[in-house]
Amino acid sequence: MHIPNTQGSLLPSPICHFFCFAMLNIKRRILMTVHSVHPACVTSEPLQVAVSVVVPVTERCDALDEVYRLHADILRRMVPSFEFIFVLDEGFEQQAESLNALIAKGEPIRMVPLQRHFGEATVLMVGFQEAKAEVIITLSAYFQTLPEGLHTVMDSLKEGYDLVATRRYPRKDPWINRLQNRIFHFAMGLLTGVEFHDMSCSLRGIRRPVVREVNLYGDLHRFLPLLAYQRGFRVVERDVAQHPADCHSRMLRPGVYLRRFLDIITVAFLFKFTKKPLRFFGLIGAGLFSGGLVISMILAIQKLFGLTGLTDRPLLILGVLLMVLGVQTASVGLLGEMIVFTHARKMKDYTIKDLLKAKP
Repeated sequence: MHIPNTQGSLLPSPICHFFCFAMLNIKRRILMTVHSVHPACVTSEPLQVAVSVVVPVTERCDALDEVYRLHADILRRMVPSFEFIFVLDEGFEQQAESLNALIAKGEPIRMVPLQRHFGEATVLMVGFQEAKAEVIITLSAYFQTLPEGLHTVMDSLKEGYDLVATRRYPRKDPWINRLQNRIFHFAMGLLTGVEFHDMSCSLRGIRRPVVREVNLYGDLHRFLPLLAYQRGFRVVERDVAQHPADCHSRMLRPGVYLRRFLDIITVAFLFKFTKKPLRFFGLIGAGLFSGGLVISMILAIQKLFGLTGLTDRPLLILGVLLMVLGVQTASVGLLGEMIVFTHARKMKDYTIKDLLKAKP
């Protein structure tokens, strides 16, 4: 092998070999430097575990090391391996310092701090992405249920369910908490037609296909069992014992109750009218248009029979306004139908349970 030098002569092959060896050595050092700066560049087979436990630390938390110890003791007697993933919203770094000592001892814990406050739905999605196991358990960062509830969740998953929701029962907290819970779930069941009793309980067992298919945003994390049921997954609700630390009275700000009600309406719309928007907006538009039409007809009859004039009747404006609003609302539904028709092939709202075919 020969390469020309600057004077046009040929370099002998030993010099060429030395030149190539030097270039390869430089390239190897550059790659080693990149891998040392960015550990994610190093390709390695991820360690497989039996269960991944995702703990979102968002609104409040108890002693996180105690939360880990109590639940880890239960899991050690049930599964061969597990991992805990603590996803921290902004402002909870100090509370998580107690986990550093456990990590130093080699406990299967990972912490994922976020740069700002994103909310529990985003925190859960990050935890699902970091989880390695096919079975994922979600826990609250504070004591909602007794750790023994993990037995109920794991046993239900072994029965073949895709998502196991839990219900704190019997409830030991004050009557005001139980009243709020009943009103919330009554409204949800009325609008969706599906009955759950404790959507706020964070202890859940989830299989990997569920977190791949269901996308969480806003405050929809609370309705994960309902969204999974809507996609065709097998969902069940089991009773677990409530923790004594979860029995204090809770009164929220009025704005929180309004947001919860709007969330129920959002889920009801997603549950029933995602591919049929004209039925939702058309029904509202038909009601508005019918009301305006009735008012206008009554005024027209009164005018025809000389009972009263129309010049000083505010009802005439109301009738026309309702008719116009009805047409506009129905038009929104029609526009939604056009969007659904255009993107129907990309919208998957079903889940294939299995594929059976003859062996070749």
